[in-house]
Parts: sequence; C-alpha cells; structure tokens
Amino acid sequence: MCQHFGVNSLRVLGLLGAVVAGLWSLPLAAEAGAQPCPDVQVLFARGTNEPPGVGIVGQSFADALSTKVSGRSVTVSAVDYPASDNYLSSAANGSDDAQAQIQNVVANCPSTKLVLGGYSQGAAVTDMAAAALPAQVADRVAAVALFGTPASGFSSMLAGGTPLPTTSPAYAAKTIDLCIDGDPICSAGANMIAHVSYVQSGMTDQAASFAAAKIDQH
Repeated sequence: MCQHFGVNSLRVLGLLGAVVAGLWSLPLAAEAGAQPCPDVQVLFARGTNEPPGVGIVGQSFADALSTKVSGRSVTVSAVDYPASDNYLSSAANGSDDAQAQIQNVVANCPSTKLVLGGYSQGAAVTDMAAAALPAQVADRVAAVALFGTPASGFSSMLAGGTPLPTTSPAYAAKTIDLCIDGDPICSAGANMIAHVSYVQSGMTDQAASFAAAKIDQH
C-alpha cells in the first residue's frame, strides 16, 4: 500500500531539487494545446523545485513520445502541485490533483489512452495517485514512465524506515521505472549529479519508446 515520504528522505530530495534548479535553467517548451479528447493524454508530475509545468524530464519525455505515435493527437498536461520541500503536503496535493485529472479523462474521453509519468518527487506522486485510484481505472492507462523514483536503501534509511511509495501491482506490467546508476535516490549510489541527468542519458527517449509500444498494444 502506498505511503507518504519520511521527512528526512524528502529533505534529501529537496537538496537534489535545488541542484536541478541550478543545473537546468533552460526554458520549458509550451505544453501542448488543450484538445477536447486527444488520442493520447500524457499527465506528468515534475520534480522538486522545478517551475510549474511538466519539468525538464517531462517535456523531453512528451516530445519524444509525440514523435513515436505519429498520426495520433497527443495532449500534455502537468500535475498541478507545489513540488516544494514541504513534501508531506506537497506530494499529497499532487496525488489528489493527478487523481482528479485522470478521473476527468476517464469520465469524459472514453477513447483516450492515458500515459502517466513523473520525475523524483513527481514519480512518487504518480505512484501514490495510481495506488489510490479505483481498480477499473488501471485499464484506461496505457503506460507509466517514472524517472529517479525514491526507492533506495539510502532513502529508506533517511525516512526512518517509513515505506516509500511503490508501483501498484495493477500498473506493474505497463510501467517503466528508470534509475541511472549512482543516483542515490533510486539506487545504492552516491552521485547526486546522476539524479539530474535523465534527459542527457537518453532515458526519456527510452521511456517514450516503451510507452509508444504499450499504446500500440492497448
């Protein structure tokens, strides 16, 4: 069952979020224009301390996915949440917003294929939202793409043993959960720069290929 972050572990993500802000000061591309019922709806939760929107990782993933599902309309939306250092409330707010957006698509766009995603704190938000949704909603989700998900022994230790959010079994087969070697948040590493290297690593393109294949199978 999905649990909230431990406070100490989340503070570490705050430090890494500050690194993100320092290293990635690039402007984000505009989100895709709203469409009533697109063929594919991407909902992405940005990482800690990134400006409002889908974030650097989310934009890279969405751009790559759009090129791999030619002939289909793709709308990209951001989870509306603080993505702040106050994680206990920030992540919970993100989960609530993600659930509301997903339920809206499910209710109003029966043919739209959902793709969920998140980076760092946003990956935890996505896991939390998916775990809280009704079981039948899982059938409407074609793919889930996660990057740098808090899941390491280091994160668990700093959380005082509090369980970290994990992928719901209902979504496991359609989820790609990527972690760069050395990223201390999702692996037994100590390279904090790794946590902010998902675009440069090519993993957003890798995840887009995975998601495109799942959309074709859905």
